[in-house]
Amino acid sequence: MVEGSVLVLNRHYQPVHVTSVKRAFTLLYIGAARVIQPDFSTFDFESWAALGEAAAGDHVIHTIGRAIRVPHVVVLQIYDRLPKTKVRFSRINIYARDENTCQYCGRQLQRTLLNLDHVIPRARGGRTTWENVVCSCIECNLKKAAKLPHEAGMKLLRPPVRPKWTPSFRPPGQKTAHRAWLPFLGVVDASYWNTELVDDE
Repeated sequence: MVEGSVLVLNRHYQPVHVTSVKRAFTLLYIGAARVIQPDFSTFDFESWAALGEAAAGDHVIHTIGRAIRVPHVVVLQIYDRLPKTKVRFSRINIYARDENTCQYCGRQLQRTLLNLDHVIPRARGGRTTWENVVCSCIECNLKKAAKLPHEAGMKLLRPPVRPKWTPSFRPPGQKTAHRAWLPFLGVVDASYWNTELVDDE
């Protein structure tokens, strides 16, 4: 329970981090953060602890004298910065951007059945960049080979672009950890998994 996920907002209510329940309670206890609910009501440690097990179904931490509900979102009282949002150019993040879907035939598949394809083949000067690499099934990848999509009689579902994700609020392809996060997440999120891909140029 103490290693569960808690969304951390800066004082402008912008998501900046995901932390453990243990760390969130520490921030709450020392007054560095307040719990915030989806209706934007906030609680310091004492007022939050006073709620006890008021909401049926919520997870709680039991201490010797009381039960305290586990917060899902906390807002920092002073911190007003945002983390850098450069998204790592990696295989897993390309799969996340393309939603594990072949960008030629439209089939959504397990990652083990997917591949990466250079829209403009490397043999013809194509770069290994966000704007030239797409998720592809193995069959479409073999069919396209070293051709341009139109030469192979294929068409992209959508042009590949560099994503503008905020960092690590949920792993690619998975739902947000808690419904209580939704009012505070305005964009598609993904984590920074795996090795960054490199353009040889």
